[in-house]
Amino acid sequence: MPKIAVLSRNKDLYSTSRLVEATEARDCEVLVVDPLHCVVNLSKKRPEIDYHGKVIKDVDGVIPRIGASITFYGLAVLRQFEMMGVFSANESQAVARSRDKLRSLQLFSRRDIGIPPTAFARRREDLRDAIKRVGGTPVVLKLLEGTQGVGVILAESLSSAESVLDAMHSLKQNILIQAFIKESGGQDIRAIVVGDRVVAAMRRKAAEGEFRSNVHRGGSATGVDLDPEYERTAIEAAHVLGLNIAGVDLMPSNDGPMVLEVNSSPGLKGVETATGIDVAGAMVEFVLDHLDHHPPRAGTARG
Repeated sequence: MPKIAVLSRNKDLYSTSRLVEATEARDCEVLVVDPLHCVVNLSKKRPEIDYHGKVIKDVDGVIPRIGASITFYGLAVLRQFEMMGVFSANESQAVARSRDKLRSLQLFSRRDIGIPPTAFARRREDLRDAIKRVGGTPVVLKLLEGTQGVGVILAESLSSAESVLDAMHSLKQNILIQAFIKESGGQDIRAIVVGDRVVAAMRRKAAEGEFRSNVHRGGSATGVDLDPEYERTAIEAAHVLGLNIAGVDLMPSNDGPMVLEVNSSPGLKGVETATGIDVAGAMVEFVLDHLDHHPPRAGTARG
């Protein structure tokens, strides 16, 4: 019987509980592991993880649900699973790459992937030129470490952009400057990529008086069937970052779909509710399908 570990801080979260349910439904053993309760042990030819005082053994696959606030330690634990020969739904390097918004956009910019015109400037005196480069005000200012719409600000004028930049730099925060895509009408699309396909997608619409469409910000969501161009863009964006499982946020524009962000641990509640699709099941199936093609974990043999 395969044994799957879900890396998550809280077993009661919707996404975590759905992954547990989907794994058990496929006659597999499942273990929820809080990364912050793990001890990484390093010795010659014997990488191990202690969890609540016991060595984790016989895990075949791992599904990482690493929150942004614990990225560093969470990735250390995930890398240790990889050193133990455990198959990961998303490799640690790919997760780290996706967490760096600037790096992600740099990778997309050299491929046939639409992104909003974006600039990154540190000095206040460079702000005017950066805003001009992305098409002028209004502009969207984004914290590099923000999630779920937190740290995303619409600056209507140069003076307001300067004020935000000054405040953020005083807090030692880095900010991206992006064009405001007016024709999107406060809508975007979240596509869930698993392997080489989009398994579910939803259209999110911002609440009245809000430009951010995140459900956590009061936005609404409905299931959609993606046009081929949107589907291709979502899959390629995930693959450019090396992710097997991803939530890709796409914005409609006059120039076609634009990738806003790629999340390596997409929430499941919104998309499963909006579409009625068993997204958790698709993720678990992906892991199980790849166990047969993955080298056995350290010190064991399958079969």
